[in-house]
This record gives sequence, C-alpha cells and structure tokens, in this order.
Amino acid sequence: MSQADTAVRAPSPLWTFGLLRSELSVTFRRWRTLALLSVLAAVPVLVGVAVRIETRDGTPAGRGGGGQGPAFIAQVTNNGLFLVFTALAATLPFFLPMAVGVVAGDAVAGEANAGTLRYLLVAPAGRTRLLLTKYTTTMAFCLVATLVVAVSALAVGALLFPLGDLTTISGTRIGFAEGLGRALLIALFVAVSLTGLAALGLFVSTLTNSGIAAMATTVGLLITVQILDQIPQLHAIQPYLFPHYWLSFADLMREPVYWDGLVKNLELQALYAAVFGSAAWARFTAKDITA
Repeated sequence: MSQADTAVRAPSPLWTFGLLRSELSVTFRRWRTLALLSVLAAVPVLVGVAVRIETRDGTPAGRGGGGQGPAFIAQVTNNGLFLVFTALAATLPFFLPMAVGVVAGDAVAGEANAGTLRYLLVAPAGRTRLLLTKYTTTMAFCLVATLVVAVSALAVGALLFPLGDLTTISGTRIGFAEGLGRALLIALFVAVSLTGLAALGLFVSTLTNSGIAAMATTVGLLITVQILDQIPQLHAIQPYLFPHYWLSFADLMREPVYWDGLVKNLELQALYAAVFGSAAWARFTAKDITA
C-alpha cells in the first residue's frame, strides 16, 4: 500500500470529531430518545406532586406507607433540593438504566438493521474508531439523562417546596450552595455508575443485527441482575454485580463523605467497562458486516 493510499485512508482528528458530532445529533434527534428523556423528566414531577399531596395535611412524607420509598423522601417537604436526591434514587434502579440499555443496545445493531452500518465503515472511520464513537455517544446520553432528572427535580422542588440550608444524613447543616454542588456531584456520579451497563449493552449490540433484540436483551439482563442483587442467598456474588453499589451515591450526603462504597462502585464500573468494552471490540472487529 502506498503512502498516498495510507494518507487517504487515515481519518483526521477533525473527521473523527465530525463523526462524533453526527452520532450525537442523530441520537438526540430521534423520537425514541426524546420520549425516553421526557419520561425521565416526568418522574420527578410525579414524585414531587405525590409528596405535596401526601403532606398537605401535615403528615410527614414517606410515613403513610410504612416508611417505604427512597431514603431522602422524608426530607423533601423541608427542602426542595432533596427532591433531586429522591428522584435520582427512584429512577436509578430501573428508569435510567432502562433508557441507557435501549440506547446502548441499538448503537450497532440498529445501524445493521437499518442497512447503514456498512456505509459507515466505507467511510474512513475504522471499526475501532466507530465503536469508540458509539460508546462515547452512549455515555453522553447517560450524562444528559441524569441531568434531565436532576434539573427537572430541582425545578419541581423549587416550585412546590422551600429551598435553603439543608441537613445531611449525618445531621450536620450545610449551605444551599454547597448542597447544590453536592447535587451536581451526585448527578455526575450516577452518570458514571451507568458506565458498565453502557459497555454491556454495546457488547450485546455487536452480537445481532436486530436493534429490537439487542435492546430487549440488554434490558432483560438488567432486570435479571437487579433480581439477583436482591436475593439474600446470593450475597457472595452480589458485590460483583454492576448495580450493587449504585445507591452508594447517598454517601455523598454524609459529613464527612463515606468513600468506601463510592470507590467500590467506580472500580466495579471500570471493570465492567473494560471487560465488555474489550469483548465488544473483539466481536465487532471480527464481525462479517453484511448489512
């Protein structure tokens, strides 16, 4: 191969940025993506309205049903900022990961099903670069989806409940600005917590040419792992399941912060991202693209 051919085939960084920008544009302009984000934005509204109705007679939130519900829900009436933490705790077990599973599962399989994957590879992208672009787009969706929940919850909390200094889980008082900063940190932590699931969904997406099958499989695996994480007899393997430390973000609302569960969650997500990201790369680079 001549140097001229190599120069033609090698994609420039600018072209790579254009590919990523195109992927982001296509992903966030899909009606399915907008519908998922709308559902996520609606959850804090429903939670906020429900708490407002429940507490209008002075009954503490979360007490009427035997104390069930997210750990922060009892504090929502005292400070609307707690609705951010409550909404994230409510959406993280299922709604947020389900949305990520849909986007990740469709990343490669959806292109193959639509017949556009082969044309993407004709362009000077390369399979590795294309796969990295798909994963980056999925992670961007994780961040946007999490921020949609947080911003919606903050807006509803400000409308329905008072704002101000808040009390941490440890009982200490912090200012509203610091609480807002911790809310942002928690949202970022939740987005990073979905890293392993995004890699798993991308791997599943490389195994089939059916976007619907890939999405259903990813969501099915999510539900299965969530069930396994709740069975007491499986406590020996539960620390190795990717959702096990998801709710450790509550430790960011302690004073001082408890880092043990937070660090374990980040390590576990990095492990899943490395394992399933490598598996996706191995599968995709060796896959016979026929569509």
